[in-house]
Amino acid sequence: MTTGRLFDPSSVRPPTDATQWRPYLEASTQRETGDRIVCWGFVSGGGWQELSIQPSTQSSIQPSTQSSIQSSVIRHRLSPLLRPPPTPNPFHHPLFRWNSFILLPSNMSMSPRVLPFLGLSLLAAVVGRAQSTDTVFVEAESLASQGGWKLDTSFTNIVGSPYLLAHGLGKPVADATGSVRIASAGEYRVWVRTKDWVAHWNAPGTPGRFQLIVNGQPVAAEFGTKGAEWHWQAGGKVALPAGDVKIALHDLTGFAGRADAILFSKDASFTPPEGEALVAARSKWNSPKGSEDQGEFDLVVVGGGYGGLGAALSASRQSLKVAFIQDRFVLGGNGSSEIGVWAMGGTTRGKFPHLGEMIEEIGDRSPDSPGRVDSFGDDLKEKVVRNEKNIALFLGHFATGVIMDGNRIAAVKAIDVKTGREKVFRAKFVADTTGHGWVGAYAGATFRTEPDKRMGMSNMWFYQDADQASSWPATPWALPLEMGDFPLLQKSKAKIDDKPFMKAEWFWESGFDKDPIKDLEYIRDWNFRAMYGAFSALKNGPDKAKYAHSDLKWASHVGGPRESRLFDGDIILNKEDIITRRDFDDGCVPTTWDIDLHYAKEQYAKKFPDNPFISRAAFGYTDASGKQVHAVDRRNGYPLPYRLFYSKNINNLFFAGRHISVTHEALGTVRVMRTIGMMGEVVGKAAYLAVRENTDPRGVYQKHLPDLIKLMEQPGRMRRSDLRADLFLDTSIADFKELPTGRMNLDLTKGTPTKLSPDDLQELAKLGGIVVDDAQAKLEGKWTQGHGIAHLGAGYHYASGNGNRATYTFEVKDAGKYELRGYWQGHENRSGNSLLTINRNGEKPVTLRLNQKVGEIEQANKLGKFQFAAGTHTIVLSADGAKGNVHADAFQLMLAD
Repeated sequence: MTTGRLFDPSSVRPPTDATQWRPYLEASTQRETGDRIVCWGFVSGGGWQELSIQPSTQSSIQPSTQSSIQSSVIRHRLSPLLRPPPTPNPFHHPLFRWNSFILLPSNMSMSPRVLPFLGLSLLAAVVGRAQSTDTVFVEAESLASQGGWKLDTSFTNIVGSPYLLAHGLGKPVADATGSVRIASAGEYRVWVRTKDWVAHWNAPGTPGRFQLIVNGQPVAAEFGTKGAEWHWQAGGKVALPAGDVKIALHDLTGFAGRADAILFSKDASFTPPEGEALVAARSKWNSPKGSEDQGEFDLVVVGGGYGGLGAALSASRQSLKVAFIQDRFVLGGNGSSEIGVWAMGGTTRGKFPHLGEMIEEIGDRSPDSPGRVDSFGDDLKEKVVRNEKNIALFLGHFATGVIMDGNRIAAVKAIDVKTGREKVFRAKFVADTTGHGWVGAYAGATFRTEPDKRMGMSNMWFYQDADQASSWPATPWALPLEMGDFPLLQKSKAKIDDKPFMKAEWFWESGFDKDPIKDLEYIRDWNFRAMYGAFSALKNGPDKAKYAHSDLKWASHVGGPRESRLFDGDIILNKEDIITRRDFDDGCVPTTWDIDLHYAKEQYAKKFPDNPFISRAAFGYTDASGKQVHAVDRRNGYPLPYRLFYSKNINNLFFAGRHISVTHEALGTVRVMRTIGMMGEVVGKAAYLAVRENTDPRGVYQKHLPDLIKLMEQPGRMRRSDLRADLFLDTSIADFKELPTGRMNLDLTKGTPTKLSPDDLQELAKLGGIVVDDAQAKLEGKWTQGHGIAHLGAGYHYASGNGNRATYTFEVKDAGKYELRGYWQGHENRSGNSLLTINRNGEKPVTLRLNQKVGEIEQANKLGKFQFAAGTHTIVLSADGAKGNVHADAFQLMLAD
């Protein structure tokens, strides 16, 4: 009996009646006898239908009682490679077409052992013809030199492949170059897979234009000029000699041109494949010998952000053999230099104060977000990982699927993002730390997505004043923005080449109501249009003289997303759990970030209501009296339960990241990176127990929770040599106490005076006169300490609402006339009428209203000249009657001339 067979009746439209599959079934089963045959076919309006037939009665074909089989059922019958999708999505289920079906004996269990035969059969059926000597396929990302082009892997599951992006910020990038071997000379037709990236919005112009240069000569067409979707754009014909032919991608604009692949063919009948056929063709062309087996690992960690780092380091120090897979070539996820988000979340506190010590080994201490590339510690992260002998690090590998064995993931499939070669990582356990939950989705883990008003994705950027004036081209395809359509950028605390830069921060965010998976590339590209539209308004608008020297220096081409899939664990944490501080017996990771949800900022949403690009943050929650209050104890944190960190229906799948088992509201407090890193630390320890005790993640909770608690009580420098060995202190790892404390750990001093470091005191002394910092002021009410914008001293404080006061005390030795100066960094959410009261001995109090929406930290705000007697005086900064946040930083008295 034939084990399995794929039929591809490509000339048939999707049938509306399951019985219309009968001719194809009869053709395939005429020699079969005895066994019931089971097949799945995609039926229009009914999804994938399970059909059954007795060979002796082939005239009777009926849908089974499960008329619309769900993936959770199919997974037991078919490997993920062969599983019929619930909808005909070619990129999630690459080897199925809508008009295909597979026949299997009904009693056959689809174990991984039968995959090679079926996989080759499917490739032969779908591809139809292998790459020949007359047809040459080149992945753009495989070119020997990428030049100035960026390798973009973020949309591999949408585009079908990584691709090269000409991210030149308006300046054409250097050519990507390489060579291709041509077997026989002749005239070849040429195609490049690309798109006109602004055509989706019918925007004028073609900013993504580039050329393909062959042996020094451009082919006839300019690419990136047609089509809103990815497609093979024809480039005409070119005469090629036999042997090595030089090719180059030549950018013409610097504005996000993109190239996926190149095809040459002198076969007149050849048509470039698309959809599922292209996915299958890539597999055959890039991996002609099939997938490369990388061996078996105790834990396969997929995703190189803070959650993946925590999981890989933690599991390795518990002696597990770890495969650590990351699609990009830097670690840190949103906290890498490519995206530029500083890592937030308090560590080393709460029930298990050693949690977070591993994360503090690699966590950034950037003073800005976005910031200098070297402030995010990319090299440090990779160094710490490579020092772990139990970790096999696979940078530049994108997970594309899984192989299932029942309800367990038997292996993870991935491609090398440069070569496209397929690899298989066999796994005892898997940690999905991808953020989007790609592995969980492949495996059929249950998840939810918020229907709308999700948090969006940011692409941050900054500009800097250059010595010379610079021009900026017209960008008719960008969003048509004017001054006032977006907030002005904020000055950095750090400097590049001894000069500050102006930052477009986290709130340059869009995609709130777009599909958080399918629309990812469009969301990123919309952010590009917003960025370029805003910079054009600065450079070419009515205030262009002010910005004549402004030069766009950096922009993230990799988006920083906040919300997409939310997977189901054994419990789903909700807002009420956090507000009421519900106690779970497996509570562990402390979340110190308040409930922080992002929404489109109404002020900037009027021009593009369908997809605003500036957000606002809503913190905490509103209590029964209508008062806005904080939901989380930021000093000690709220302990997240371990049961959030694994799948309820995939038996060997862990999670660490923003896709854990929480509701939309609860996500607002767990999603920051240091917190996610601690989730990974717990996952690594739980995976050790699962391997040692031959159990699963749920079994760790049900049977071995006391053991997990003991592990969480151990310092991050502890390790063991094998599964049964005792833990010992590895003194080669830097002692956490000797490491600089992460930014969010400064709130451990909340309720006590903030200590100014020697550097802080020196910085304040340079100002001259008498200076009192907010760290030395008496704070009454509910003030929040901040470090996110430029400041003096250790930080700043902000508060809103009556009853919040900061009292600054000045000791004046010599009587005289003094000029009062205030220091703060202006920000749009600050108050335009903050109340300042000057109290001088023997004098009537003087009140001022301060506009703190404007101001530069490096330039004092001169508030007036006043006579002061020798002695003690105070000034009081108050939020009484103020609209917006009152900003408390430093104040200064300088003798007046």
